[in-house]
Amino acid sequence: MVTPLEVHHVNGVGWYEEAVQPQGIWRLSLVTYGKCVYWVNGDKQIMEKGELLLIPGGTPYYGKSIPTVTHTQFVILLRQNETAELPALEQREPLRHKPGCYELIHQRMKGIQQQWEECPSYYVMMSQALLMEVLIYINRELDRGIIPPERHRYVERMKRYIEQHYREKVTKEELGDEIGKSPNYAASLFKTVTNQTISEYVHDQRMKRALYLLTESQLSIQEIAEFLGYRDLSYFYRIFKRLMGSPPSDLLHERPPII
Repeated sequence: MVTPLEVHHVNGVGWYEEAVQPQGIWRLSLVTYGKCVYWVNGDKQIMEKGELLLIPGGTPYYGKSIPTVTHTQFVILLRQNETAELPALEQREPLRHKPGCYELIHQRMKGIQQQWEECPSYYVMMSQALLMEVLIYINRELDRGIIPPERHRYVERMKRYIEQHYREKVTKEELGDEIGKSPNYAASLFKTVTNQTISEYVHDQRMKRALYLLTESQLSIQEIAEFLGYRDLSYFYRIFKRLMGSPPSDLLHERPPII
């Protein structure tokens, strides 16, 4: 089991941090917007959105924002409580990695930060569970081996296509056409790299928009569901609750007042 000891979200242009990572404590960061710079053991690392950096205990590092460039990152300090078969936590060198399942890792790390800020019942246990998921995703990708850049580019093109057509029914045939490959190849590659099916990724994109519309618009839940491509309101409720942990109606109180 692993336990988060400190969780924070970096956001801005004036970030600077310098330390020697304590023995037995790992530092995990995920850049979620823009880019920043780290020097780890004297090696310069320009980190961009979608990349993570895992720094082992005893390692000197410092990091800072790039002048005039806004960036955001999640940072978690963690301790391994007992032996776990996680190769990423057994190596002594820093690990820089661009995960194919970035969206899943982003969601889990955001969830950890929310647990840490709100401190609901059992928040430490929930944070441990989410952190274990993050580390398992990372280790699965490391076990699988590096995916060639060309395949990553195919997947990024498919993601962009989905993000432009998420309100529609997106098929593997359409994605195959988008990258010039067969439908089965496109679906298999997407699943291999992202750890999500095409359908799961489409639902995730829809739920991101649903969160915004539920809190920032005055549309009814029925109207939001239809706008996002769900003809059956009960199905929208099921998907939203499964992915977000609560029904969409729970967010209506966060809407700004009508002036």
